[in-house]
Amino acid sequence: MAVDTSTTDLLATAPSTMPHPLDPLSAAEIERAGSIVMAGEHATAGLRFVMISLAEPAKPAGLVFDPADPPPRRAFVVAYDGGQKLVQEGVVDLDAGAIASWTPAPGRFPSYLAEHMDGVEKVVVQDPRWQEAMRKRGITDFDLAMVDPWPTGYYGAQDHYDNSPLLCRPLTFIRSEPGEHGYARPVEGVIVTFDLDAMTVVDVEDHGAVPMPPYAGNYEERFMFAEGNRPAFTRFREDLKPIEITQPEGPSFSVDGYAVTWQKWSLRVGFNPREGLVLHQLGYTDRGVERPIMYRAALSEMVVPYGDAAPTHWNKNVFDMGEIGMGLMANPLTLGCDCLGEIFYFDGVVNDSRGNPVTIPNAVCMHEEDYGIAWKHTDFRTGVVEVRRSRRLVISFIATVGNYEYGFFWYLYTDGTIEYEVKLTGVLTTGAIPQGEKPRYGNLVAPGLYGPHHQHHFNVRMDMCVDGPDNSVYEIDSVPEPDPALNPHKNAWITRETLVRSEAEGARDWEFSTARYWKVVNPSKLTELGSPVGYKLMPRDVIPSMLQEGSYIHDRARFVQHNLWVTRYDPREMYASGDYPYQSPDAQGLPEYIADDAPLEETDVVLWYTVGAHHVVRPEDWPVMPCAYIGFMLKPVGFFDGNPALDLPPSPAACSCAPGSCGCSGHGHGMPAVHHGDAELN
Repeated sequence: MAVDTSTTDLLATAPSTMPHPLDPLSAAEIERAGSIVMAGEHATAGLRFVMISLAEPAKPAGLVFDPADPPPRRAFVVAYDGGQKLVQEGVVDLDAGAIASWTPAPGRFPSYLAEHMDGVEKVVVQDPRWQEAMRKRGITDFDLAMVDPWPTGYYGAQDHYDNSPLLCRPLTFIRSEPGEHGYARPVEGVIVTFDLDAMTVVDVEDHGAVPMPPYAGNYEERFMFAEGNRPAFTRFREDLKPIEITQPEGPSFSVDGYAVTWQKWSLRVGFNPREGLVLHQLGYTDRGVERPIMYRAALSEMVVPYGDAAPTHWNKNVFDMGEIGMGLMANPLTLGCDCLGEIFYFDGVVNDSRGNPVTIPNAVCMHEEDYGIAWKHTDFRTGVVEVRRSRRLVISFIATVGNYEYGFFWYLYTDGTIEYEVKLTGVLTTGAIPQGEKPRYGNLVAPGLYGPHHQHHFNVRMDMCVDGPDNSVYEIDSVPEPDPALNPHKNAWITRETLVRSEAEGARDWEFSTARYWKVVNPSKLTELGSPVGYKLMPRDVIPSMLQEGSYIHDRARFVQHNLWVTRYDPREMYASGDYPYQSPDAQGLPEYIADDAPLEETDVVLWYTVGAHHVVRPEDWPVMPCAYIGFMLKPVGFFDGNPALDLPPSPAACSCAPGSCGCSGHGHGMPAVHHGDAELN
């Protein structure tokens, strides 16, 4: 864990001596777990560590751990032996210094090991078949090559059979000079099949040369204003004045280890190699009572299917979590650039393939933001104005996965709202096309260069506990009054609630025509108005999936086939596409989780919600894409007796106003006259 040293004293008290049961593993614990495994009977010369993370203890019945009787600290280890072609799962008891369990997972493949990310390129550029394909395109300086190790996916029996190797299918780009933006010059038509176990090239396919795009697309300062860059600029803007964000008395949150309190919110921050940022035990203190809302929330899986039939694009369907690891790709964040204001940072500690800890400094950023008006009303009769400012707590991390950057943001608001947002930026994966032609399955971004149509689907797993563990889920539709006798003016409408009774009914789809949303309620806790307390999930970015039945990815990424899935809590069910989607032919994850049709009424329910970005590429997305924003909200609905932000204090007016024309909290301030036609109301 790390902080901006200029604000350390303001942000945190000393962390507790003993780790909380949900604290992520420390560097020392990761190293200890790796050492215990390598000293044990399961160690082999070829054993490599895929991920080492906290083996989260069983959820306590009351949702809170007994500090007098903490569970043992345990590490969950995913290891892989390329010689044996075998994934193995282990639980290591760190307190006892022993392996508690060791279970093989035959027929499964691991996500990438650390050395795969740069080792593939070094081998590919030395392969004579690849070099011959480059020479056919007039490329002879192989030092300018940029080889991206794309996961292989699954496209038939050749990708998954007994004793089959772990594969990837790298794609090639050629810089015009060292350090330049390589994605501006894709090598079209060349597909490499690569054995990650042996670290050798299996095959090189050449589907025909396409002329290299003629222009650079640089965005670094040292290249940006060079001749031949597309788009062309001559200098940086000179009309931007500084914006200073200051909190003279420090931020309003406090931190103890990984425990965070802010306003009336409380939570614990977690981090692991696969999911990255995790929120634990999220609750809200209402009139002195801490009320739970979510026990655990994190990105569960994401997939990026491409809609281009070209040989080098049709097989791009990456599960960035299950096939690579979002936490492993987390960025060290920079104050003033990635995050602005009074910042608290948490380090992310992950592992390399030898079991050594690797610290990602400042992997998680936390800060406050002003968010405009929280609520306001002007009484035009009395001239009294009451207005309050909204504020939100931001907890985020950013991951770079090859060409794309993904920012993952949780927002907590003063009115009890929770928001999840993904910010997409980075660089398009590109294709080359002869100048003068237009791509059928994408759009041009520069002469001879196009971006293929594609989608991004993100699934967020939320273990709900709205005012306690026994919840139910309702689907809410708004429909015209069905009884004509009650609707003589054709204007009346009602809301219709549908209880999601069991997992067989748990796969739900959004409906535009009824403004559909979903509500999680606790039937045992009623408001003073007689309704069960609840939170509603409000869709924001809903896109239709373009995955077509009969494609391999349609079955492997079934979580995108429905907007919401509801399951009963099972600690073994963590990922929307299963534990090991890499190179796997079968439908894992959510289709398996709902197969037992568990009842969902008044029980421990989990929401799995999918948001998506439908990317029809624009020239404005090149050479670096402006941020696109997608997400959803969870809003209280009957959770409180009224507006929970009513007690926000007034803000002092900080502007110069004409007499009687403005003020943040009424208190004697007048209002200007309001004109309605020829009438004047004062």
